Amino acid sequence: MMTDDTYGYSILFVEDEVSLRKNYVIYLEMMFETVYEATDGVEAYTIYKEKKPDILIVDINIPKLNGLELLEKIRQNDHTSRAIVLIAHKDKEFLLKATSLKLTDYLVKPISRTALQLSLDKVIDELKNFTTVAIKKQILGHGYMWNYTRKELTCNGIIIQLTNKEQMVFMLFMDNLNSVLSVDTILYSVWDDNLEANEATLKTLLKNLRRKLPDEMIKNVHGIGYKINS
Repeated sequence: MMTDDTYGYSILFVEDEVSLRKNYVIYLEMMFETVYEATDGVEAYTIYKEKKPDILIVDINIPKLNGLELLEKIRQNDHTSRAIVLIAHKDKEFLLKATSLKLTDYLVKPISRTALQLSLDKVIDELKNFTTVAIKKQILGHGYMWNYTRKELTCNGIIIQLTNKEQMVFMLFMDNLNSVLSVDTILYSVWDDNLEANEATLKTLLKNLRRKLPDEMIKNVHGIGYKINS
């Protein structure tokens, strides 16, 4: 129940040490409107998908799915939830990986309530004063992914270099995913110069683009046009 002394945010605390988790859940319930708890990464991810908490406090060494793996799964589609990670010591490998997880803070165990409170103060400040825009992505299979925000195609995390016109055509396909685009529609949308815009030019561009993509990603719908299936 929310009172004048609690924040109207939800928080998920993930820790496999039962006594430690219970103690901190009681502490967090004094500050936050809703507190969830989980004992392992799989349980935490299930709760996350169902409840979408605003804040995550995650121990790095949890069973089934460790803290890094859990946050990596969450960050595939969510860049708005705030995260604090608990670690046993300053692990250099963790610190390198953590840069991509958009952490608000990390705390070295054993943690004091004062240290936790300072981290939570940072989280609350971010939630109140900053807005993070979620990056929209489309997974295409075979390791390929289209980033709508960056207008960028990658394969297993490596950027696929597209020419300007290839990027424009691919972006048009992605904006009309699973729909068939006629030759005229593509030509009109991509080429400003009518002298350059012809079906032969488009076929050459698509031939070059297909070399950078898995077989059959761009489909030719006979007599109608072209499409990309998700």
